[in-house]
Amino acid sequence: MLLAVEAAASVEPPVGDNLSPLILVAVLLALVVIYLASRIAGEIAVRLSFPPVLGELLGGVLVGSSALGLLVFPEGPVSPETLHNLAHSSALMQLLQVTAGLDEGSLVPVFASQTEIINVLSEIGVVILLFEIGLESDLGELLRVGPQAAAVAVIGVAVPFAAGTLGLLYLFHVPAIPAIFAGAALTATSIGITARVLAELQKLTSPEGQVIIGAAVLDDVLGIIILAVVASLAKTGEVDVADVSLIILSAVVFLVGSIVLGRLLSPYFVALLNHLKARGNPLLPALVLAFLLAYVGQVIHLEAILGAFAAGLILGETDKRQELEEQIKPVSDLLVPIFFVCVGAKTNLAVLNPAIPANREGLIIAVFLVSVAIFGKLAAGLGAFGKPGISRYAVGVGMIPRGEVGLVFAGVGAASGVLSEALDVSIIVMVIATTFIAPLWLRGVLVGGEAIEANTSGPDDAPPSLLELQAEVTEQGRKDAASAPELAPPDSGRVGIPEG
Repeated sequence: MLLAVEAAASVEPPVGDNLSPLILVAVLLALVVIYLASRIAGEIAVRLSFPPVLGELLGGVLVGSSALGLLVFPEGPVSPETLHNLAHSSALMQLLQVTAGLDEGSLVPVFASQTEIINVLSEIGVVILLFEIGLESDLGELLRVGPQAAAVAVIGVAVPFAAGTLGLLYLFHVPAIPAIFAGAALTATSIGITARVLAELQKLTSPEGQVIIGAAVLDDVLGIIILAVVASLAKTGEVDVADVSLIILSAVVFLVGSIVLGRLLSPYFVALLNHLKARGNPLLPALVLAFLLAYVGQVIHLEAILGAFAAGLILGETDKRQELEEQIKPVSDLLVPIFFVCVGAKTNLAVLNPAIPANREGLIIAVFLVSVAIFGKLAAGLGAFGKPGISRYAVGVGMIPRGEVGLVFAGVGAASGVLSEALDVSIIVMVIATTFIAPLWLRGVLVGGEAIEANTSGPDDAPPSLLELQAEVTEQGRKDAASAPELAPPDSGRVGIPEG
């Protein structure tokens, strides 16, 4: 894998140099930083009663370019000069220069390959996460909440998109195409962040959890379609109807077809697993299926995570579910933290500094976008109709985080030249705010709701008053007296003397 990524790196290494050992140690050092950051920050978060995923995100911020500069990532296509500056700003690269003999000529290609490999591992981590979420989800329940999930997804896409676009057009006088692009960045939910919080709280199989997961999956599909539309609009000024229609058709066929076909073929797959005797069964064959569907999802211009999620749903319906859930946990613990730490490390807190003049306009627009991003998804919770007892508030909060999805929109917009610097900053701030607020908010809603429910029990469960206790004692005394055997009154005139 190292050689393949090195060959694909944007900067070629000097001729004759074998950089594979240096790339390997650079990747290993980056993994040391990632795991230390995720474990230390995650442990602190747990001890403070916060979601561990929030700790991993904050740990990523700490080791990223915003703080310690240990993990530095290029954002989208960058010029050779920018890549050179980023490589020199990485504290890990400086450490390699001191300890591993990394020379100046090899610095940039080693840095480029390291960041590429860590990015690939991060993407594999989120694929594993979605496979695990699929395993733990109930396909039958997902189908039962399908109408509610679809309504939540449509509202959660339409309201932020319309409110964001119209607000930018008429309040901030942003041109039409950039306004549409920024409005589109408000649509898609980051399923990885919400799913991790639900899993940690053991709420995946709750009605709220199933609606959130189903809606987030549909949200992702709708987000991809919208991205295709606005990207086409940015490039040519017009929408390619054929491309958009193809994406919609492929999304429907892939999701429905993979689940239906998977349910038909899963008995044969399980029978095959039962005949395998080598170590790694059933996990490795299951990962083959997950990666295969992830590959198909990616090549038909959807997302790899949708294929992995579908594979998890299929295998979650078999009798291998429990065994797979246990075997996937160590793999998930190894790879998933890479994803969340990288999301945090890529967060550039410098855009929040109002002392920089270029940030001020973006921060003003960002306040508007953050408000639309939050209230637009809270409104989506109203779509969870017909489910007595379900918390629509929790569903809305669960749809708030944008995470890496919003960054994809910002990256495409910046690369196409559509977004101004202020608008690009505002989208990044919106992503930062929703990514960090939502996990804590969702935990408070779900855990706090249970506490309120437990403390507001009905009158039958209330402790009895003193008068009730006295009445109960009196009634019990009457019952005891009535059930006691009658005793003959003593005869005061005779004293019984035992015979003999």
